[in-house]
Amino acid sequence: MEGYKVDGQEENNSHQMTTQAPIPLLTPYKMGKFNLSHRIVLAPLTRQRSYGNVPQPHAILYYSQRTSKGGLLIAEATGVSDTAQGYPDTPGIWTKEQVEAWKPIVDAVHAKGGIFFCQIWHVGRVSNTGYQPNGQAPISSTDKPLTPQIRSNGIDLAQFSPPRQLDTDEIPSVVNDFRLAARNAVEAGFDGVEIHGAHGYLIDQFMKDQVNNRTDKYGGSLENRCRFALEVVEAVANEVGADRVGIRLSPFANYAEAGDSNPKALGLHMAQSLNKYGILYCHMVEPRMKTVGEKSECPHSLVPMRKAFNGTFIAAGGYEREDGIKAVAENRADLICYGRLFLANPDLPKRFELNAPLNKYNRETFYISDPVIGYTDYPFLEGAA
Repeated sequence: MEGYKVDGQEENNSHQMTTQAPIPLLTPYKMGKFNLSHRIVLAPLTRQRSYGNVPQPHAILYYSQRTSKGGLLIAEATGVSDTAQGYPDTPGIWTKEQVEAWKPIVDAVHAKGGIFFCQIWHVGRVSNTGYQPNGQAPISSTDKPLTPQIRSNGIDLAQFSPPRQLDTDEIPSVVNDFRLAARNAVEAGFDGVEIHGAHGYLIDQFMKDQVNNRTDKYGGSLENRCRFALEVVEAVANEVGADRVGIRLSPFANYAEAGDSNPKALGLHMAQSLNKYGILYCHMVEPRMKTVGEKSECPHSLVPMRKAFNGTFIAAGGYEREDGIKAVAENRADLICYGRLFLANPDLPKRFELNAPLNKYNRETFYISDPVIGYTDYPFLEGAA
């Protein structure tokens, strides 16, 4: 990083910040073939502004604002097929139109020197017939329905249709949807893909024993429940190269009623199994994040998974500046994902460098359709835009 006299501001000497010893979050890191200039990652954040499931031109400014030279950005969850959707106006990457619409967004990130990964996603049973082709039932590992849930805005009640349990012989075609989505992401210019295996969506619905009640080779034992996830990893890595593939996992979370009776064993098994495929990174959500936006005291830690996985380890979940610095300093993670703070502070790496005050995020505008408000109108530091 450059020195700390930025935009005429005086050097900030708290936390022994000197040009000789930048804070751990702002040290360079080599992630496979990607040279990162710092360790602050834009988390994948659903923003629900991709009208008709097509990425929009306003996303060019949104992602570009949050790009720094050598910074890693993970795009919002992006559907792999027409059965993958469960929310209004989330983007997809299964059609030619969607691929073309992503290109200028990716180009804008690259123009500022950023590294951009696309998170590929299937919601499984977290959906209803209104989001499904021909009004069919959502697909899942199970036919167990999900109870209605208050949406993240705290107001709307999301209604879920009873899912249809996939037959054993249908599963390869879903794996193939992830493979094709990965190919499309690379065609759109993304540097790689992150497989969304977290937060109670389809892959998590296979892994977690509170959801998966199958009696075939995809159910029962831990190995069987992880089979689908690892088949997706293998297919995607074979398609675009393991050096372009990450995965996000949340073994400890119980989002969307997807909890597990032994989350530590699940997380460890996945971390160890991923090593066989040589993928670039494993991105795990901290155990303290039981549900969206709810941080709790927790005896568990990601350290065993961090030690077990051979590649880059990214941690996420309620991080602020100080505990992010600490996690990197203590080697508990290589990179730290920031979601709400990055959403509200497009120049978050600069603010962390200067230990500058942060804009407060406004939860009420996280998911509105407006192409500007709560999206691209959060201010930069004075004179730094």
